[in-house]
Amino acid sequence: MTTETSLISNITYQNKGLSKTELLELYRLMLKPRLIEEKMLILLRQGKISKWFSGIGQEAISVGVTKVLHKDEYILPMHRNLGVFTGREIPLHRLFSQWQGKMNGFTKGRDRSFHFGTQEFKIVGMISHLGPQLGVADGIALAHKLKKEKKLTAVFTGEGGTSEGDFHEALNIASVWDLPVLFCIENNGYGLSTPTNEQYRCKDIADRALGYGMESHIMDGNNILEVYTRVNEIAQSVRENPRPVLLEFKTFRMRGHEEASGTKYVPEELMQHWAEKDPVINFRNYLMAEEFLDQKFNDELITEIKTEIDKNLKIAFSENPVSSTESDELNDVYRSFNYEEVTPKEETEELRLVDAIAQSIKQSMAKHHQLVLMGQDIADYGGVFKITDGLMAEFGRERVRNTPICESAVVAAGMGLSINGMKAMVEMQFGDFVSSGFNPIVNYLAKVNYRWNQNADVVIRMPCGAGVGAGPFHSQTNEAWFTKTPGLKVIYPAFPYDAKGLLNTAFNDPNPVLFFEHKALYRSIRQEVPVDYYTLPLGKASMLQRGERISIITYGAGVHWSLEVLKDMDYSDADLIDLRCLQPLDKEAIIESVKKTGKALVLTEDSLFGSLASEIAALIQEECFEYLDAPVFRIGSMETPIPFASQLEKQYLPKEKLKVKLQELIEY
Repeated sequence: MTTETSLISNITYQNKGLSKTELLELYRLMLKPRLIEEKMLILLRQGKISKWFSGIGQEAISVGVTKVLHKDEYILPMHRNLGVFTGREIPLHRLFSQWQGKMNGFTKGRDRSFHFGTQEFKIVGMISHLGPQLGVADGIALAHKLKKEKKLTAVFTGEGGTSEGDFHEALNIASVWDLPVLFCIENNGYGLSTPTNEQYRCKDIADRALGYGMESHIMDGNNILEVYTRVNEIAQSVRENPRPVLLEFKTFRMRGHEEASGTKYVPEELMQHWAEKDPVINFRNYLMAEEFLDQKFNDELITEIKTEIDKNLKIAFSENPVSSTESDELNDVYRSFNYEEVTPKEETEELRLVDAIAQSIKQSMAKHHQLVLMGQDIADYGGVFKITDGLMAEFGRERVRNTPICESAVVAAGMGLSINGMKAMVEMQFGDFVSSGFNPIVNYLAKVNYRWNQNADVVIRMPCGAGVGAGPFHSQTNEAWFTKTPGLKVIYPAFPYDAKGLLNTAFNDPNPVLFFEHKALYRSIRQEVPVDYYTLPLGKASMLQRGERISIITYGAGVHWSLEVLKDMDYSDADLIDLRCLQPLDKEAIIESVKKTGKALVLTEDSLFGSLASEIAALIQEECFEYLDAPVFRIGSMETPIPFASQLEKQYLPKEKLKVKLQELIEY
């Protein structure tokens, strides 16, 4: 068929060889989400659904992009992309169940509307923080590239989301790594009620691509033929020549951010202008004018879709309200992990803590061929602590990857690697810098298995701790930020033997693990460590010394302070418990010890208020109250940031207080 051009209202259509069947299919794909939305707005007014984010007027973008992608290529949509979900042919009753918070949805009632993903349909839904999904798309695309698959990934965001730092970070990584990602920006005029002139000052969002050395295109987001034809050409090119492309779709949001918001802030003439560019009505008129569609077939199509909607609504409405048990809820926080104990042979060698960690990473890289390391300066340079030194030469630059300084997008990319069947390790150059990647850790990695049964197979290494004169931004021990967050596992070893075995297990565990490594212990603590690969179970404390009168519970540097003080005092009648793993916590070991001794001292390097020591003290108070012969003693650092000068740092840390408090507890 020759190229045909037709002007209907304010949209110019160019048919570049699409058949009647293909044109009618594009129309059907747009009509379906439109009719579903119209039905949902009725149900919302009737109180039968609780919330709705409308994409009316933007159907051409979702439909066009989804139609272009292969069924096995991932799409990461937003809450105004219903056409993605219907375009992937998700059964409507499951979508309706999801929106009603019922069990047959995708989140078991744990999340709402479009906040879900499904491996079956290769869709990864958003979280409300918007930005992290851009980095997740990077990780999915990286996995495709590493597997040498000619596939791409499409990720959506709105013009408002481009103001987030994650937008910059994700585009920068994708550009540096030549990742096959289509960054689809739906520029619909308003971020809730904030117009674009208050969001950014460049003429077009596509202009930003120049700063990343990235290709960009601007399209009429209401013109289905332009969207489908141009994105199809770009997608075919990206599959053969992997690279990121920024696509800006000019469109408009015809209804409120969500229905309760309304659109009173939008000038009437602007609403009228975009109403005349309605993608569904205009394309229908075009098809009729070109005699691809007649009124009879259009009516039949509408009746067919409405019948499908009503049938599936009946199924969803007849489904019982969601129910669960406490054990079901708790069991879904983490992905099930069957720990396999690997016992090493007898051969050992003396290793420092830093060497044991390096050995674990090397052996785990050999064991897990899908494991990818990411971090600042970890490749050629070997990391600032030289833990990854030599790994790039052995395993290649593709698996040992330097990253730009963008912790948030790198963590999100780790999530994307996991979604696409790989494993990731992210090294925080210093544990303090995790604050720049905090959001994807606590809101994406931690919650994703509970929300839609997708694990986050990501280990985040955290060089931490004071005692080395590094000051407020390189010395924090911030484990309490994460032990509070359900869905994360937290490991904090004090010895080389534990570090190697526990880190090996962390790489085997399909859940997100934060692995804390105390910098002051890196090269000061030595121990005989098995040469071979071995594992240690998570959630099992180590009893370093046994006694009858006092229980000392600690971890990290606190273990070595305790050993030193007990030796100085020549005091041997104490249980000394090295927790090793903070989440899951070995509560049984703590309770059993305190019930035996009747006295407990909990030591942490963290400042005391809100620390893990406080939680452990509360646990002892609840579980061992009738066995206690003294109050539970807590010792922690001062309630200040960590100072730089050695005299001030020494005063800040709790080590000097330990001997005094221990003697006080002995004499109590």
